[in-house]
Amino acid sequence: MGTIVVKIGGVASDNLDLAFFSQIHYWQKQGKKVVIVHGGGYYISEMMTRLGQEVVIKNGLRVTDAATLEITRMVLLGQVQPLVTTKFLAEGFHALGLSAGSDQLILGEAINENELGFVGQVTKVNRDLLEILLEKDHIPVIAPLGITAAGQWLNINADEVACKVAATLQAEALYLLTDVPGIKQQGSWLKKVSLAAVDQLVAEEIVTGGMLPKLNSAKEALLAGVTSVVINNGITAGGTQLFAEEYAVEA
Repeated sequence: MGTIVVKIGGVASDNLDLAFFSQIHYWQKQGKKVVIVHGGGYYISEMMTRLGQEVVIKNGLRVTDAATLEITRMVLLGQVQPLVTTKFLAEGFHALGLSAGSDQLILGEAINENELGFVGQVTKVNRDLLEILLEKDHIPVIAPLGITAAGQWLNINADEVACKVAATLQAEALYLLTDVPGIKQQGSWLKKVSLAAVDQLVAEEIVTGGMLPKLNSAKEALLAGVTSVVINNGITAGGTQLFAEEYAVEA
């Protein structure tokens, strides 16, 4: 059972066009199983500003106090996820919105509560639940939230959630959709990058800013057995493909 995990960005509706859904239909006709992980950072920041809450970002992660966590849950589960699942349902898919509270789908732990508050990292994904749904041709639509063993909710980077889901399911491909068509080096978009080249790109500071956590998630997924990771602004074009095997950096 080949599985493809797709992480869509915070402005989810930007990715969900006709070409996107045509590709999902194509994959399903090939017998592939599809899992969606959605972000929501844009909408969370927008809501926080509207409610008079300060947005604080450290190392690409949103500092999450109790108030920010409640806003994050409200936006992800009450705004973004219904938007995404509704679009899937309208296209004839059996989509099902899931969160950490769905049979402990995503267990997590705080990264550094003193500095980041309720920001977490994934410790375990409920593989059995996902496999049951995938066997029935459902498309799980997962919010990037975790829950601790003690029941504390956590805000988790969506790229990391997608990476851990892909690793748990031993996915054949992980797509990390963003607002740029891949990784750029000296004015050219790279087509193929090996694990060794990833370290080189980071060391030489060719990759910086928001692309760094994506690249770290991609590397983690490959090391955990995911066959390939694609960073792109859509799922129908080439983008930058990352592989565990040794490839020369190819423009």
